[in-house]
Amino acid sequence: MEHFVWDIDPTIFRWGPIQVRYYGLFFASVLLGGFYFWNRTMARRGYPEEMLYSYFYWMTILGIVGARVGHCLFYEPHRYLSDPVQILYIWKGGLASHGGTIGLILGTVIYAYIKRIPWLVVIDNTAFAAAIAATMVRVGNFFNSEIVGRVTDVSWAVIFPRSFDGGRFARHPSQLYEAVIGAGVFLLIYYLDAKYKERRPRGLLAGAFLTVYFFWRFFVEYFKEYQTLASGSFLTMGQYLSIPFFVFGLGLLYMAWRDRGRLTGELPLDKYPGDIDKD
Repeated sequence: MEHFVWDIDPTIFRWGPIQVRYYGLFFASVLLGGFYFWNRTMARRGYPEEMLYSYFYWMTILGIVGARVGHCLFYEPHRYLSDPVQILYIWKGGLASHGGTIGLILGTVIYAYIKRIPWLVVIDNTAFAAAIAATMVRVGNFFNSEIVGRVTDVSWAVIFPRSFDGGRFARHPSQLYEAVIGAGVFLLIYYLDAKYKERRPRGLLAGAFLTVYFFWRFFVEYFKEYQTLASGSFLTMGQYLSIPFFVFGLGLLYMAWRDRGRLTGELPLDKYPGDIDKD
């Protein structure tokens, strides 16, 4: 059976030691899109613009650090623990979405504490950035011919000549499966935000992202090539890591359900505790 061959050079152009890669462009779109929606939703809640810019730095730095450290510890611990300095070699690849999510959550905690904003407000409005990242980073992985799927003979299978097996086998384009999930979750939280606006209970967007995304991410792992754990393992590393995020998302949805008085109108907005400490 003939399959689609994906043999795109991940580098758009080179200028001496400088390279511009598709992955970098997709990652830049995550930063720009995430910051746009963060400003949009926070400004609607009445937060001053000058208060919001430092969020960009916290989320970018801790998101990347979390993704890098997560990859090193979750997927290649023996390699990086034996030579920890390699953790700093981010140009050699290796970012984990689960680690990036941990970094984002840690960033929201620190930012909320410094700016004296309720943590649920910060993490809720970070959901857009997380959904954009879940989509665009996986498209970038596809352009890099990395994180490929398992061998298959389905009609939509893809041959990746630039992957670790040199294109010997046709594989599931699992990167695109995850990108579709991320895009679907983005549309879901966009719908929830547009529907409820100011009456949206705290935790709804972040809870929706974590539960829906990691629920489907768990099943996509059945189509991805094994990483770290052997093929005989009951679950993949990605599945084990997805479970706590799914449970955490359920907890956020429960908090949103407790806060439903704003959503139903049972609790007047002018009587609801403000998001920001006015003192």
